[in-house]
Order: sequence, then structure tokens, then C-alpha cells
Amino acid sequence: MKQEHNKGKGLTTAVIRTQIGNIEIEEKEGNIVRIEFTEEMNPTDEKNVTSPVLREAIKQLQEYFAGQRKEFDLPIKMQGTEFQKKVWQALQEIPYGEVSSYGKLAEKIGNSKAGRAVGMANHRNPIAIVVPCHRVIGSNGKLVGYAGGLDKKEWLLAMEKKYK
Repeated sequence: MKQEHNKGKGLTTAVIRTQIGNIEIEEKEGNIVRIEFTEEMNPTDEKNVTSPVLREAIKQLQEYFAGQRKEFDLPIKMQGTEFQKKVWQALQEIPYGEVSSYGKLAEKIGNSKAGRAVGMANHRNPIAIVVPCHRVIGSNGKLVGYAGGLDKKEWLLAMEKKYK
């Protein structure tokens, strides 16, 4: 197991192993700025994580995967356009164990014709799981697009349904 990694420019990362693959968490200046699935095979030894924010993110993600956490309480900072930020905020309002469509999200942010743009913003979400882009499905009820892969999206939705 390795230690947390300081990438310079104030970025610190840790990799955790989960039931559906390894996840890299990135912290900058006390905020989580990125959470994504990674091919990195060597998880960080949690005993070596010195960043309190990374430690808390690891703890909350582990609770989530154990079915014990339905909402996250982490300091996050997302870099993007105002439109993307509006979409990412709307994602955070989709309740645990429920789904929404790109069209419904477009309506929610006040632009019913922006379904495709909502999809692109969803795809650029830098903070997977905590900002639950996996809860967005196609208007026909089918699973569509997920940066981590549709298998992971299906697993996350099934897990949330189980613990809802």
C-alpha cells in the first residue's frame, strides 16, 4: 500500500479499493475537486493519509458502499461553466435510490430544450458518486452513458435501490 500522493500545485490524491473498482480522490486547498474511477492498481494505505479532507472522503465513500450513507457532507469545489455548475447542483438534488432523465434535469434548470447539453455537462462531472451523475437515465428508462462504464452505473443504482 502506498501513501497519499502530493501532485504539486496543492493537489493531494488517494486511491481506494471499492466493490466496483478503484477510485481516485483529489483534494486541493481543503476541498474535494475530483473523484473518479481509475486504473491505478495500488490503493493508498489509509493509515498514511494525512489530509483530513481526504480521510473524511474515504470514510464517507466507504460508508456509502456499505449502504450506511445516503448523503455526503464533504467540502467540494467544482470547476466548470455556470451552466455545468447549475446541472451539477441539480444532480445533487436527485434523492438517493431514485433516478431522473436528462430532459427532466433540463426542465429543472429552466431550459427544457437543453437535454443534450445537460448530458454533456453530466459527462464532465468531476466528482463521481458524491455528485450523483449515475442517477441520470435516458427518457425511455434505459441506462445511458456513464464515464465509469454502464456496468458501474447499473451496480450503483442497484445498490442504492437495495439500501433505500
